[in-house]
Amino acid sequence: MKIALITDAWQPQINGVVTTLRTITERLRTFGHEVETVTPDQFRNWPCPTYPEIRLALGAKGKLIQRLQAFRPDAIHIATEGPLGFAARSYCLKHKQPFTTSFHTLFAEYVNVRTGIPLGVGYRFLSWFHNAGERAMAATPGLVEQLRQRCIKNPVLWSRGVDTDLFKPRQGALLKGEGPHLLYVGRVAVEKNIEAFLSLKTPGTKWIIGDGPQRASLEKKYPDAVFLGYKHGEDLATHIAGAGVFVFPSRTDTFGLVMLEALACGVPVAAYPVQGPKDVILSERAGILDEDLKKAVERAVLLNRDDCREYALKYSWDECARLFESHLAPIQYST
Repeated sequence: MKIALITDAWQPQINGVVTTLRTITERLRTFGHEVETVTPDQFRNWPCPTYPEIRLALGAKGKLIQRLQAFRPDAIHIATEGPLGFAARSYCLKHKQPFTTSFHTLFAEYVNVRTGIPLGVGYRFLSWFHNAGERAMAATPGLVEQLRQRCIKNPVLWSRGVDTDLFKPRQGALLKGEGPHLLYVGRVAVEKNIEAFLSLKTPGTKWIIGDGPQRASLEKKYPDAVFLGYKHGEDLATHIAGAGVFVFPSRTDTFGLVMLEALACGVPVAAYPVQGPKDVILSERAGILDEDLKKAVERAVLLNRDDCREYALKYSWDECARLFESHLAPIQYST
């Protein structure tokens, strides 16, 4: 099958969405599919205000249409609600070609946090975008149900995987200083609620891996925390494996792939009992969910690391790619 994957989320972004899309692209190719990725770096693009790592391919519709017509895909998947996603959606509707979408980000909630725009406005936009497709893929059962309640008509479950060969327990910790080592990995931005973690009165050292618009102000406000910037590959996995607890303070994530990466390294999770963590942390052997994040951290540090690793081994990228494949909407071309 020839699959066109259109996404506004791609390198140099470092997040679970990009990891998921890149990994399932690789897996689909090993299954024998021909996958054409259409990404911002292939067009003239500009940095998104306040998020320069996010590149916006504005005015790319003409070239995108040429790419799709030349490739003649058997299925089209639109991964994001950005400029390339809009252009692909418009093309599919004009040419009466079915397509699928995926729901990676609580866009309405993020916009509400940053601008105060009501959630209802954001979800009207999202339902308009996704309801034009055959199916909207979502990462967890809870998110599928939430989308149904928000009038998105055809959500289906598309779970995630984790690379358990890269993310694994390791000898020798890179995190130094007083323990326990409490670690956050991800974008350093207001919607990630990182200050709820940094303000905790807990023993040990707090570590932040990642970058973003809130980093400078948080570094200044919390001088005892250690900000390491972005880490990649083996370096990232080794840093995670050295943590005592992985703290996930976000209340607006749809999944939180990095929680699985931490668990695969044998690191227990502490988080709020909200969308994302509730669908990932299904056992108190893997992590603790509590509205009192301090209590969650104190209990999580006592968990068995082997149990965390065993829990993560249930998540397979091959299964994730097969599920994605099963949800695609084949295009029937007239002869």
